Amino acid sequence: MDIRKYTESDRNRLREIYFESRKHVFSWLNISLFSQLDFDRDTQGEVIWVAILANCPIGFISLWEPDNFIHHLFIHPDFVGRGAGTALLRVCLSEIGQTITLKCSKSNIKAKEFYLSKGWRVLSEGEGLDGKYELMAIDNEI
Repeated sequence: MDIRKYTESDRNRLREIYFESRKHVFSWLNISLFSQLDFDRDTQGEVIWVAILANCPIGFISLWEPDNFIHHLFIHPDFVGRGAGTALLRVCLSEIGQTITLKCSKSNIKAKEFYLSKGWRVLSEGEGLDGKYELMAIDNEI
């Protein structure tokens, strides 16, 4: 598996990954409102790294650089559990080299367990348009 920066040629596949992953995981939301074009809106202005397996994108991570905030980490459901999420986090952390935060939905138990297993800690709790979340942070590389 390789990790590289996003290129425009990745757009359609990442739209699909974002759409399919959210439909698969976010059962507590109204998935009928999801669109493949949500990727364009939701990652606008962000730095994106892409996980590649056999020359095909299988996941991505996007970072809002002004706040060192991971906005998205999505792996296509067919490739979850193969190390892509860890690899994407590792590259993001090594590129930024300082404290990074993210919000994890309280309903997304598997994601929270994943982040905690990688050394992330919960800073606070809040509520947004998609429900309750935990603000998490990590200071060092995975």
